[in-house]
Amino acid sequence: MKAFFETLKNIYKIEDLRKRIFYTLGILLIYRLGSFIVLPGIDPSMLANLKDQTSEGIMGLLDMFSGGAFSNASVFALGIMPYISASIVVQLLGMAIPYFQRLQKEGESGRRKINQITRYLTLVILVLQAPTYLANLHAQLPAEAFALSGFFFTVSSTIILMAGTMFIMWLGEKITDKGIGNGISLIIMVGIIARLPFAVTAEFGSRVDELAGGLVMFLVEIIILFVVFMFSILLVQGTRKIPVQYAKRIVGNKQYGGVRQYIPLKVNAAGVMPIIFAQALMFIPMMFASFNTETTNAIAAAFADFTGFWYNFVFALLIIAFTYFYTAVTINPNQMAEDMKKNGGFIPGVKPGRKTVEFLDTIMSRIILPGSIFLALIAILPAFAMMMGVNNQFAQFFGGTSLLILVGVVLDTLQQIESYLLMRHYDGLMKSGRLKGRTGA
Repeated sequence: MKAFFETLKNIYKIEDLRKRIFYTLGILLIYRLGSFIVLPGIDPSMLANLKDQTSEGIMGLLDMFSGGAFSNASVFALGIMPYISASIVVQLLGMAIPYFQRLQKEGESGRRKINQITRYLTLVILVLQAPTYLANLHAQLPAEAFALSGFFFTVSSTIILMAGTMFIMWLGEKITDKGIGNGISLIIMVGIIARLPFAVTAEFGSRVDELAGGLVMFLVEIIILFVVFMFSILLVQGTRKIPVQYAKRIVGNKQYGGVRQYIPLKVNAAGVMPIIFAQALMFIPMMFASFNTETTNAIAAAFADFTGFWYNFVFALLIIAFTYFYTAVTINPNQMAEDMKKNGGFIPGVKPGRKTVEFLDTIMSRIILPGSIFLALIAILPAFAMMMGVNNQFAQFFGGTSLLILVGVVLDTLQQIESYLLMRHYDGLMKSGRLKGRTGA
């Protein structure tokens, strides 16, 4: 405990880090306050049906991602997921269209152009999603809940919902630039944490109401949650070290022996991004429900069942696919082999150049497959928890999207804080070794 308070004291001593942390907390507070501002023309006291709809299933997960803004009919109801969906599309285009491939290689200027294209695509997605959300409001709420109606209400509310999501994007970018951690990820994490107290309270209440063994089962659930949490940390942090023998130059008659070093290849190099990408795509079928046809209603019903086979099967396949895709984007064996060759390094028994590239690619393929499958299994654990009788809201924290995002973002943020401490010659957050996040080993 003394070491903990000493670490907090050291963090407070670093002026730049202190300002960044307070700036980040201030931005997150603005975001949380905005999630309670109801759309103009809607009676806040008549949102009971909407809250019931978002208490379980895919709608409950969407409400959790927005930090409760979805069920509050808030100006931030659509959250950050349209931006995530646009980012997925742009990254997929980067693998198929030469123009986007050139932008990715242009450095900072290319990154700015890609961000601008992503924002425009986000607006296009919002034009589709905002009217769909309003149609769902009209279906769930009684007519007297709307003080305004008709064309004016639809247009004005669509503009407000679009502005709300773009404002959240701006808040996330400000956190990334002037705060601590990745802004978009922190916003998603805050929304998840905001739902945790309600979920624990609901599960505790349901167990207390049981005639016998309720509190024992609640304690067992907490222990299982802790075990899954620890496995999630191992999944996010896990690495496999590939040895590389570095050849040393000969100076005079003295030959300096080779020093064995390692290339840390992570079992899950993509972190939680495959989960976020896959979850964003799983929300798309809900958009088709507003078309009210037999086919679209059947698709929406199949993917609205959070415990259903097709939802979890497609979700797991998307996670595995996005794990391979995101790893291919972030880790380039050709670049790694070229850097090793420039620095005089080699892998024992493997020729430099093409053979090294093939070796690294083979190793990555072997360790990504079990990592992606394990990631997919943890992601669908909430469905099994619900089948075992766990409350729907609390079950979402038994692995799944919420827990993995929570673990990954916290580790990344703590890693940045630790970097500030070490640069100022203070002890890190952990005495046993460097803290590892998703972005490095």
